[in-house]
Amino acid sequence: MRTVFFALLLVLVLACEKADRSNQRKELGIPCVVQRVTDGDTFTCLLDGKEEVKVRLIGIDTPESRINERAIRQSQQTGIETQEIVKMGQRAKNFVKEIITKGTEVYLEFDVQRTDRYGRLLAYVWLRDGRMLNELILREGYAQVYTVPPNVKYQERFLSAQRYARENMKGLWKEGFR
Repeated sequence: MRTVFFALLLVLVLACEKADRSNQRKELGIPCVVQRVTDGDTFTCLLDGKEEVKVRLIGIDTPESRINERAIRQSQQTGIETQEIVKMGQRAKNFVKEIITKGTEVYLEFDVQRTDRYGRLLAYVWLRDGRMLNELILREGYAQVYTVPPNVKYQERFLSAQRYARENMKGLWKEGFR
């Protein structure tokens, strides 16, 4: 009888734990499993275990991680050599790859617009520990705030994170990022 009681108690505890995790996931957003990181502000993930989607992080912009027209424009705008822009972009990409490796479950939160003109999902991305990836990249100095209305939900939070990174010479800011 005692064994049956403990077995039922264990089943009840495990069921409650599973329900708590499920509720936490709902609060954090739509679960998505990372497949690969494209660059510092874009990655691919698997929704519902079957649909592979590209996700563009809302509110931030990282340097390009390969030479293309955008890297050349960033070079012209900043006065930093294109090759240096790409090196910074690679560092930003590597920073993100350390946080969200293949198989990492993240949670997507949307703002007013759900996709951009390239068909990518626009999202605020939450990590299991409750931190927001977009904000973390800014705070550690690997991105700049890039606000595109109407997606402005966390704009002030992002500006604060960027200010922190600049004032503390974090990440790319110590390398002349501007």
